[in-house]
Amino acid sequence: MKFTCERNVLLKEVAIAQEIIASKNAISILSNIYLETEDSVLVIRATDIKVNFETRIPVEVVEKGSTTVFGEKFLGILSAIPDGELEFEQKDINIVIRPRAKKIKFQLRCIASEKYPEFPAFNKEKFFEIPVRDYKDMIKQTIFAVSDDETRYFMNGVFFKKEGDKMIMVATDGRRLAYAEKITGEKVEDFGGVIIPPKILGILMRRAGDEGLIGISITDKNVFINFGSYKLSSVLIDGQFPNYQRVIPETQEYSFTVNRLETLEALKRVSLLVEQKSRRVYMGVAPGLMSVSSEESDIGNAKEEIPCKYDGEEVSIALNYRYIEEPFKVMEGEEISVYFTEASKAITIKPVPEKDFFHIVMPMNLD
Repeated sequence: MKFTCERNVLLKEVAIAQEIIASKNAISILSNIYLETEDSVLVIRATDIKVNFETRIPVEVVEKGSTTVFGEKFLGILSAIPDGELEFEQKDINIVIRPRAKKIKFQLRCIASEKYPEFPAFNKEKFFEIPVRDYKDMIKQTIFAVSDDETRYFMNGVFFKKEGDKMIMVATDGRRLAYAEKITGEKVEDFGGVIIPPKILGILMRRAGDEGLIGISITDKNVFINFGSYKLSSVLIDGQFPNYQRVIPETQEYSFTVNRLETLEALKRVSLLVEQKSRRVYMGVAPGLMSVSSEESDIGNAKEEIPCKYDGEEVSIALNYRYIEEPFKVMEGEEISVYFTEASKAITIKPVPEKDFFHIVMPMNLD
């Protein structure tokens, strides 16, 4: 195998490939990035067995071939080399990298490409397309609420389904729930709910642009995603996602409205004196005023008051401050409304005006 290409083009794709890799062991094939030249294209692949990545970039092919190289060192070399054209040549069990602008040569040990894991096949006929901006908006509003408790593996991903003319995504860790939907129309066939691991969704969030369409295909065991020159696939999480509809309150008697950024700043300051184990803050509302307070045993306490729109009785609700901070961060509007019935029951957080997403948080004990 022998080819030349621009350093900047290759560096961008290798950086994405390295995000996929799980193993840091230099002798493991799963630490390696797959390279293959065909016609005037370089195929780049990476996998951690569950999540797979493939892209293609234009190169000048001198000699066809394929191999795999240790991803971490390959990325490090590309990052250190100045911009310009690079030459790559495979010699026996090594690949030689030479920048044309510098008198330097790198040599990396390879592992034969035949040992690289096979990727599941894409079935182009089963793909449906939706605007990439819509899908990214849904991921943004849900992914942070995924549980990291591996004993409850069925909550370790984002639930995704098509129902009627809506695409729905839900995430929960048992103490909070994030819900988002988008109207897609009838052109996309309904499919039962699946649980998508957050890793593939996180890569899409970071790497996909905001324009154009994204292709998605759901099978019994895998999800396939196409955007731009990228192909991503992931094994789905096998399990029964909780019945999220039971958690969504039908009605809530009271509500108050606050400025989103003012509340975020208050939470940031008050959380400096919060118990790190419980992360409990107290949100108290009275007509025209909301207070945010915290107390760290034997160290001190903090309290801040900000204006709010509310005309009910005084109420204090104890909450994990992260469960308030995270949805407030991903919402973009100026104001946010919080709906509740009583201090011990779930609150619902919605943007003003209401949109196609909301967040539910279970309160903590006041004591």
